[in-house]
Amino acid sequence: MSEDKRPVKGAEASRPTGKRQLAGTSTTSTADYENKRAVQTTDKARDEKPGGGVSSYIPEVVSEMKKVHWPSAKEMAQYTLVVFGFLIFTTALVWGVDTLAGLGVEAVLTP
Repeated sequence: MSEDKRPVKGAEASRPTGKRQLAGTSTTSTADYENKRAVQTTDKARDEKPGGGVSSYIPEVVSEMKKVHWPSAKEMAQYTLVVFGFLIFTTALVWGVDTLAGLGVEAVLTP
């Protein structure tokens, strides 16, 4: 490793180790950032009624409800069994930890 590329201890020790970063040259200019900046267009009708107004609420709800995946009866039964199984497991786990903690506290406090 040459002397000019070896990282210096102190403030510059955490700098990236790529060629451009060590050389101190930047590949991105301010003009590049300004060119990439998105141009926002404003629509007068949208500014007056944010969200589209009351009259468009129901049609938007209907269109969104059509996109929803409604589970079948078989899927619902499977989901319910999974939830009940998880509840039973979690309940047993909490009961076990509580019982062990109670026995430990009782053993410590009993002379």
